[in-house]
Amino acid sequence: MIPTKVFHYFDHNATTPVCAEVIAALPELAQSWGNPSSIHWGGRSPKNILRDARKNLADALGVSPLEIVFTSGGSEANNTVLKGVFDYRQTAPFVSAEQAGRTHFMCSEVEHPSVIKTMQHLKALGARVDFIPVNRQGEIDMEFYKAHLSHETALVSVMLANNETGTLFPVKEMARIAHEKGALFHTDAVQAFGKIPLNLQDLGVDFASFSGHKFYSVKGSGFLYSRKGSYLSSLIHGGGQERHRRGGTENTLGIGALGVMAKRLALVADKAKQLEILRDHMESRILSEISEVTLTAGENLRLPNTSSLVVKGADGETMLMSLDIMGYAVSTGAACSSGNPEPSPVLLAMGLSRAEAQNSLRLSLGWDTTREEVDGFVEALKTVVARLRSINNEEEGDSCHV
Repeated sequence: MIPTKVFHYFDHNATTPVCAEVIAALPELAQSWGNPSSIHWGGRSPKNILRDARKNLADALGVSPLEIVFTSGGSEANNTVLKGVFDYRQTAPFVSAEQAGRTHFMCSEVEHPSVIKTMQHLKALGARVDFIPVNRQGEIDMEFYKAHLSHETALVSVMLANNETGTLFPVKEMARIAHEKGALFHTDAVQAFGKIPLNLQDLGVDFASFSGHKFYSVKGSGFLYSRKGSYLSSLIHGGGQERHRRGGTENTLGIGALGVMAKRLALVADKAKQLEILRDHMESRILSEISEVTLTAGENLRLPNTSSLVVKGADGETMLMSLDIMGYAVSTGAACSSGNPEPSPVLLAMGLSRAEAQNSLRLSLGWDTTREEVDGFVEALKTVVARLRSINNEEEGDSCHV
């Protein structure tokens, strides 16, 4: 009998497996098939699902349930904030002259594409946009930020945690500085959700974006935190759902799944400590047992589960495919850029060369990752790197005789 291949998942920043508790809850959630907007009996159960999920998330994040807006995921939430703030200042009849004059937007150079490309879209519509640089360690240029922030700034958008390097940005401090200028502050918290403890009141942001599938829930569901008094235009106009902030019949199944996972946010602090120990063990073995490997942004505060490596003499895509054959799922960067032969824009923005970026590998552990899996992965990586370097050396030797 041919043995069954064992698969090991080291790409939790791309998506996470659906939690067993969510899977168990889905059949019952699916029974509530009515429209939450219906006032008859068919709408009562789904309406309760929305209410409970909203309360669970709000309680876990330290905010009011009325400040939670359900969306299809992080990209929609990011678009809602950026376009909503811009449109509100262009179209709302009661916007003050001072607010209408705020046409300046800012974000970091290493944001998710749903922020970068939306900022480029706003720029085409007439907004003035500044992209805040980062250094080779992924640290944001605070001097640039302070120098370019002004009383014309409408919104600053800086992610809480980078999806490729795991770098944590000083969002709390940046939000305070933005507010001193009268600007709003948004953070893409998608990668931080479920990986580090979060309290949005303490963070002090006006908006924050989240996605369910990054925290062991189902795809197609997410939410936006919109602080009371922070106004923005709706991205999707429709029947007035979500207090007129997001039109369209709600994804009851996905929202219910989010509500289930919200109860597990209390476990995040302990899980983060466990993951950090496991990640540090993995990095220590890789750096000591494989030559000419560097850890990107390793000196920074990072997510406890994320490692970004540059492996000299080994192409990232080839490493990925070789490890895949051996049963290990890894990434060379953001999954939303998969299939793109160009190196990671995030790593290039940090100052890495194209060659370094093309030799990169991203590893992201999850709640169920074991030490045995990590040790097995390190052995597999050692084998792959040795083989690729041997092939490269042979090719270089052949070229010398041409």
